[in-house]
Amino acid sequence: MKRAAMSFSPDRARTLAAVNRRILEAFSRRTVDALRDMLPVRLALPHLEPLLALNVAKEARKDALVIRCSAEALATGSPPGSETVRRLLQETKSVDRAFLERVGAFPVGIVIRYEEVAPVRTQRIERLLFTAYRILDAWRTASGLRTALRASYPQPELERDLYDMLKLYALETNALSRSVRLPAVLTPLRERLARGLNSVMNAAAMQLASDLSRVVYRRGRSEPRAHRGGSYES
Repeated sequence: MKRAAMSFSPDRARTLAAVNRRILEAFSRRTVDALRDMLPVRLALPHLEPLLALNVAKEARKDALVIRCSAEALATGSPPGSETVRRLLQETKSVDRAFLERVGAFPVGIVIRYEEVAPVRTQRIERLLFTAYRILDAWRTASGLRTALRASYPQPELERDLYDMLKLYALETNALSRSVRLPAVLTPLRERLARGLNSVMNAAAMQLASDLSRVVYRRGRSEPRAHRGGSYES
C-alpha cells in the first residue's frame, strides 16, 4: 500500500548511515580485541586487522546505498520491493571492486566467492532496507533519531533486530575470511581463524546489540519515569 509521499531528506539518510558506520566500527573493534586474546589466531591478526578495517569501510559504503534507497522509497510513498533488492545487490559489486583494488596493496590475497556471499548479502540488504524505511518513516514526526528508534521499536525487538543484522554482517565477513590467502607459513591457520572469527563475532554481536538498545532506551534526566499503570513522574 502506498503511503503519502514526502520530500526526500538526504540529511536524515546520511545521519542514519553515519550511525550505522559507527556501529560497524564498534563491532569490528570488539572483534579484533577478542581475537587478540586467542592463540594462535592472533599470529595472523597483523595481516588481517588492516583487511578488517577496509571491510568495515566497504560494508558501510554499501549500507549507505541501501539506506539512501530506503529514504528515496519513503519519499515516493512506496516501500521498496524485491526488484530494489536485486538492483542494490548488483550495485554493491562496484564497491567490492574498489575494495579488492585496495587489498591488492596488502601481503594477503582475497577472492570474493559470490556463490557464498550473495545469499547472505541479499538477506542483509533486505533487512537493512526495511529497517531503515521503518526508522525514517517514524522520523518524519519524531524530534530526533533516538526518538524515532523508540517510536519504531519496543526495546526487545530493537535488540533482536540489531543482533540479527550484526549476525548477517558476521556471516558475510566469515565467508570473506575463508577466501583470504595468507602467507604460506600462516595458511594452516585459515580454518581455525574462520571458526574463531565466527564465534567471536557472534558473541560481540549479542553484547553490542544489548548495549545499543540500552543506550536508545536509557532515560534522560529531563524525561519522565514511566509507572506500570502508564502514568509518569518527572
